[in-house]
Amino acid sequence: MSGSRSPSARRTVDALVAECGQTYAEEAGIRLKDTPQPLYQLLVLSLLLSARIRASVAVAAARALYGHGLRTPRRMVDATWQQRVDALGEGHYRRYDERTATQLGEGAQLVLDTWRGDLRRLRAEADGDQDRLMEGLRRVPGIGPAGADIFVREVQSLWPETGPWVGAKGLQGAERLGLPTSPGRLARAAHGHDGATFAAALVRAALDKDIVARVAERARTR
Repeated sequence: MSGSRSPSARRTVDALVAECGQTYAEEAGIRLKDTPQPLYQLLVLSLLLSARIRASVAVAAARALYGHGLRTPRRMVDATWQQRVDALGEGHYRRYDERTATQLGEGAQLVLDTWRGDLRRLRAEADGDQDRLMEGLRRVPGIGPAGADIFVREVQSLWPETGPWVGAKGLQGAERLGLPTSPGRLARAAHGHDGATFAAALVRAALDKDIVARVAERARTR
């Protein structure tokens, strides 16, 4: 690739977003806005997606939890462990269901105790420092480096100080697509596209070689 501003890079970026330009939050039915409930839902989704399990299963499990009303930390804490296990099972999230049910309860309690149920308080604590934000996220049981990466990647359109951010998995997608892997050059290649949408599309490309093939075909015919 000759550079992030080359027509071929731009065609690839446009083709990628056209092919699979959807955030995981959108796929999970989260209407993401800067209010406590959707931000907490995104935290739950980030935890589920960070496990070694198919993204489609994680999304289905998140939808099942939300469908049972477990959309806030208070509702998550008030649910029984078995109710959380059962909801995860409905989404076929069975490999880690028991451990995850425990983590969801403990994590919800921490969010209530530490930030009074409002992750905007964590944002305020971080004060624009992405490392501090990720450190705060990793305090939540079940949220490790991968989960924090996912949360920041998906929230960047709401919290612009966290972006542009594609994360390690997004950079893998860029490499597969022949796009620049320098974060700065990659951001320039994607100028004009929503950062969270573009980052999620890169992740999808990293996870699915068929997407890479379809994007390449789209880019050739644009």
